[in-house]
Amino acid sequence: MSNIGSYEQRLKDFDWSISEKELGYKKGDNINIGWYCTDRICQMGNGDKLALIHQDHLGNVRNFTYNDIRQLSNTFAAFFVKLGLKPGERICIFMDRVPELYISFMGILKTGAIAQPLFSAFGDESLFTRLDNAKTSAILTQKKHLPKVRKILATLPELRHIIVIDAGDASLKEREISFDMEKEPRVDKFDVYPSTAETPSVLHYTSGTTGQPKGAQHVHYSLIGQYLTAKWVLDLQPDDIYWCNADPGWVTGTSYGIIGPWANGITQAVLDAGFNAEHWYAFIQKHKITVWYSAPTAIRLLMKEGIDLVRKFDLSSLRHLCSVGEPLNAEAVLWSKEAFGLMFHDTFWQTETGAIMITNFPGMPIKPGSMGKPFPGITATVVDPRNFEPVNNPGTVGLIAFRPGWPSMMRSYWNNPEVYKNKFKNGWYLSGDRASIDADGYFWFVGRDDDVINTGGHLVGPFEIESALLEHPAVAESAAIGKPDPVNMEVVKAFVALKPGYQPSDDLELEIMNFIRKKLSPLAMPQEIEFVKSLPKTRSGKIMRRLLRAQEWGEPIGDISTLEND
Repeated sequence: MSNIGSYEQRLKDFDWSISEKELGYKKGDNINIGWYCTDRICQMGNGDKLALIHQDHLGNVRNFTYNDIRQLSNTFAAFFVKLGLKPGERICIFMDRVPELYISFMGILKTGAIAQPLFSAFGDESLFTRLDNAKTSAILTQKKHLPKVRKILATLPELRHIIVIDAGDASLKEREISFDMEKEPRVDKFDVYPSTAETPSVLHYTSGTTGQPKGAQHVHYSLIGQYLTAKWVLDLQPDDIYWCNADPGWVTGTSYGIIGPWANGITQAVLDAGFNAEHWYAFIQKHKITVWYSAPTAIRLLMKEGIDLVRKFDLSSLRHLCSVGEPLNAEAVLWSKEAFGLMFHDTFWQTETGAIMITNFPGMPIKPGSMGKPFPGITATVVDPRNFEPVNNPGTVGLIAFRPGWPSMMRSYWNNPEVYKNKFKNGWYLSGDRASIDADGYFWFVGRDDDVINTGGHLVGPFEIESALLEHPAVAESAAIGKPDPVNMEVVKAFVALKPGYQPSDDLELEIMNFIRKKLSPLAMPQEIEFVKSLPKTRSGKIMRRLLRAQEWGEPIGDISTLEND
């Protein structure tokens, strides 16, 4: 049973100082996430406790105690300092979910540098865009991903060090250096950088409707929000074995796949393998997972595999399930009750918010399909998009908005203060998502308020896809939208107008799809390309994705008075 008390109890007299007190932090103190998640746990007498159970795609398991991750993160930190990397410089982590990813993340923060985690599935163009924007100084990667880094290196003068964690006897080139975590002498003592509340910590990139991806800059004080939301929403208790199946290239994989569990001194398990229902259930059974944080896409894929498969495994260790990334449909909530005897608790938050904002709190009655209610300490509403005033009538759709000032809120977009400023209107932070609130105060998700595509919980910006499409020699014009999909919620559909001399064909469609996949990532690859003579544009020449989307989703087309006449 939950030990956190009811939602109503927690709302009464809530203050973020609850989290500060539990962490032993006082205003004005130094606060370094790397120290709080490793050294502090060891000082509390839990150095021998398992921090990380890591299983690779072949089934090999490696275990690390809190003392291991304390010493190994120190070892990484000392290495970074020896290379001349300074506080505030960006160090990118571009790896699969290997132990070095999780441990180096803490090492980066211990030096005062900024951790920049990126999906290892990114193609060279997606990688370049984010490294170039952040003026990244060093990148940690694996041998298998080196070709992508080498391809763009000449255009990244600021990238001084490429650190390869599994180089072995491979021949390394200019700027490349080998670092083997297991072979390096362990560093027991490291002078952790004295970061304070507002010292930058993590830089996470998120996609927008227009322009290139934006870097959401977080600070070390975000720990205050991440620690308490992990403890209360995920209901983490000392003897839990916790599994978050999000990649740390995504904010869930850092806030609740690294910081939240380790700040709470919890044992977490990591599976470095793609989706496979049988392997996932075997992983839960083998490691006796108790708390599981997953994504609606994964849950819908499990649903497709059916209940009979679930029955082949002993999953009785599970006691609490949560989901994040996109709306969790009511059918999936009811299915999880039948399959696991437990309902998935949906949670809502974003890269920019840094921590859970709206949630189905443990013990609170679940309304299947609802996002739940605001976490204690979070002021949330839906506002009218015309005047940004809160909507008072239950069931009326508006923009989800939050009162700024929670601990884990991003402090800026990297080198983009104007776009950051535009996220705030009339004293509210605007999420870019639409919802309604019912008479009981539960939030119900409706959709994005822009053209960003939510595919499997990952936000994909149309601009990045369209820019890449235009690099293909056959493409004259392009537009990308999200198309409904029963598993991923949305998949990318591209509309393409061809240059003279090119004819639509299945072969050309496949060629363009693979072209995008290599440049960006599998997530950004269109699942369908529709060849058109021309794209609907406003008189000022802006492509009307809204029109294409409305036609695809069978929605009202709305005002088209600005549409240019062909």
